[in-house]
Amino acid sequence: MGKSKKNDNNDCQHTTPAATDASAAYHVPVLLHESVGSLITSPNGVYVDVTFGGGGHSREILSRLGPDGHLFGFDQDEDAAANCVSEAGKSLLDEKRFTFIRSNFRWLKNWMRYYEVEQIDGLLADLGVSSHHLDEGERGFSFRFDAPLDMRMNRHARLTAADVVNDYSEEQLADVFYHYGELRYARRLAAAVVKARGAQRIATTQQLANIAEPLAGHGRTKKDMARVFQALRIEVNGEMEALKDMLAAAAELIKPGGRLCVITYHSLEDRIVKNMMKAGNAEGKVSQDFFGRVESPFRIIGNKTTVPDNDELETNPRSRSAKLRVAEKLEN
Repeated sequence: MGKSKKNDNNDCQHTTPAATDASAAYHVPVLLHESVGSLITSPNGVYVDVTFGGGGHSREILSRLGPDGHLFGFDQDEDAAANCVSEAGKSLLDEKRFTFIRSNFRWLKNWMRYYEVEQIDGLLADLGVSSHHLDEGERGFSFRFDAPLDMRMNRHARLTAADVVNDYSEEQLADVFYHYGELRYARRLAAAVVKARGAQRIATTQQLANIAEPLAGHGRTKKDMARVFQALRIEVNGEMEALKDMLAAAAELIKPGGRLCVITYHSLEDRIVKNMMKAGNAEGKVSQDFFGRVESPFRIIGNKTTVPDNDELETNPRSRSAKLRVAEKLEN
């Protein structure tokens, strides 16, 4: 890794946040010890946390790295950069073993090339939406608040949730609600949205909720509403495409014996991760060698996924749907 770029933390230096407990409130790290414990195979290796968020996983990784280890932290949300400073005022900017990159993780390969990194020892991804995004009503991620329909992780991006619900065709909307929200009444919901926007532009979360709630299944209002908002969030941020790009890059970058650790929260992303680990591609297309052995760049670690224990579920209810999958890179 080129020394001239290794300690270049420019992406984080543009922020000078005060020392607060913001990082703890931003996002509680899920399956912290299980994921980091599975990730690190060499204390002096190079690792990537592609979902920096509140910095919880990154700080734990750094606590386990040796003097020659290095960690790259990715996050496309400018708010996450503030979490480079801890509650005690200690800044990761002063940590020579850490580099923050404010970017979507789909550009992982490009950034590693920029920092002259040819191989990494492991990659960690916590794909959950940060508590910060759900609890900051103005971001428009939750139906619990009346706010502008935004949902952009990167607030410099062009497409918003309001653009999707007002500008997509009825067929396009139905596809978004069906594929990303797994809603059986996706077509009826799309038709209701198109009818409502014909009278008035749908600009707020409350307007959307008023349209969607009457269609929710009996006793399933909250769950169905969460799926409606999930579908729009995935579309706005291009989450499935970004995940596929990142995993493909990880398969190339992780060195033999290195680890890929991914925490998923819903079946769509979990299916992609499982397929990559089992078959080496997001679609799960199995390729076999002459002897009938599956050709995959990874070997799955463990017989089943790791989920939060009762203590974690009690202290952090938002971890309830989390699943940790771990795979080891094989020799070519």
